[in-house]
Amino acid sequence: MKKLLQSILLCLVATSVQAQIDQPKEIRTTEKFGEYTVHYNVFNSTSIPASVAETYKLVRGKDRALVNVSLTKTENGSTSLGLPAIVSAASKNLMQQKQALKFIEIKEGDATYYLAPFVFNNEEVLHFDVQVSADANSKPMSFTFNRTLYTE
Repeated sequence: MKKLLQSILLCLVATSVQAQIDQPKEIRTTEKFGEYTVHYNVFNSTSIPASVAETYKLVRGKDRALVNVSLTKTENGSTSLGLPAIVSAASKNLMQQKQALKFIEIKEGDATYYLAPFVFNNEEVLHFDVQVSADANSKPMSFTFNRTLYTE
């Protein structure tokens, strides 16, 4: 009887732990720095239509992704569209292999944002270090984030 109770208790603990592991984590996509907000995300390049990829000379593929970064400013309760900025970043995998990311500036109407293409392996966990400056004279706004990437 004692062994049966221990087995049941062990199963309940294991189920509880698994339930905690399986809980979805909130993925952050913004960082606030006073009146500035940096918006960022990472997405697979196959999400971009072929015509758009061709326009900006982006290579699409299941093992290729893009980091998207934009900077907005909120003044008097009004938030701007993406502003011109100085953006730099690097990614690092679990083996500590570092890759500098090269951003291209995209202007659409009054909005400006930045895309950096890179290659990844399926189920690869990448750590991103990002720096954004509103202009050459301002202090960089730095932050880090992690993403696990999957080929489609």
